[in-house]
Amino acid sequence: MTVAVLREQTIVREAFDVLWQHLSFAKVVRLWATWQMGEGDYLEWRDKLFEGETVATLFKKVQAYQEDGV
Repeated sequence: MTVAVLREQTIVREAFDVLWQHLSFAKVVRLWATWQMGEGDYLEWRDKLFEGETVATLFKKVQAYQEDGV
């Protein structure tokens, strides 16, 4: 299996494109402001969120998500 690693800026741009399509301008700006506050420990949060996950398990979850047509 080959995994393409995208630059963070590419991912952020794509995420904002999705947000702009589904949320109002005010909500996107408020969310962005919240992200910029710098509170909390992202690495701790990430470790808890993905605890026990591997690339293979995440890949299966993404496939299942895409197959559900969401």
